[in-house]
Amino acid sequence: MDSTHARRVLVVRGGWEGHRPVEATERFIPFLEEHGCAVDVHDGPEVYADAERMAATDLVLQCYTQGVATDEQVLGLSAAVAAGTGLAGWHGGVCDSFRGSPDYLHLTGGQWAAHPGGFVAYDVEVRPERADHELVAGLSPRWSMNTEQYWVLTDELNDVLATTTFQPADGTPWRDAVTCPAVWTRRWGRGKVFVSTLGHKLEDLDQPDVRTLTGRGLLWASR
Repeated sequence: MDSTHARRVLVVRGGWEGHRPVEATERFIPFLEEHGCAVDVHDGPEVYADAERMAATDLVLQCYTQGVATDEQVLGLSAAVAAGTGLAGWHGGVCDSFRGSPDYLHLTGGQWAAHPGGFVAYDVEVRPERADHELVAGLSPRWSMNTEQYWVLTDELNDVLATTTFQPADGTPWRDAVTCPAVWTRRWGRGKVFVSTLGHKLEDLDQPDVRTLTGRGLLWASR
């Protein structure tokens, strides 16, 4: 594709190194380029405050765990998404970013709260009523993981495509099974947001259903 007509993708990566932000995003940059995207990489959220640059961006792929963003940066990102720029990411790189920013939490619609037990075996289930959504169509209705299971706090604006359930056990402070969103999308103004809680380890991103879902989510969110 002619670069003048390519979708412009901004990869913002960094923060806590345990999520391997460079290696993780490098798994998807060639995929984006193969789909006609021009990719530019930044190692911090400073670019979010550049209104002109953000207006020309079709997709932000964020992989930035924890860290700090200024109000100007977060509001710049939120305004860009409301105007049509897509936002997509996985695991802590998108739903455990900028914990001190209510505006960022409002934009993404979910925040990591815990991963009880550390690495555990658990299932991700596609919601039957959303099984025909283009992001999950044709994927296994349930797939098994052995990694961090994210307990997230979310709101009802999200379109939840897949869930995961935490079972009570001896010693847990909860007494009933708790089902949390594992994958969701969100409309924000004219923009689209894609969040997957899957992807703590690089191997998680290589799991076939996860990789297919993530690639689809990136393209779906793009303007």
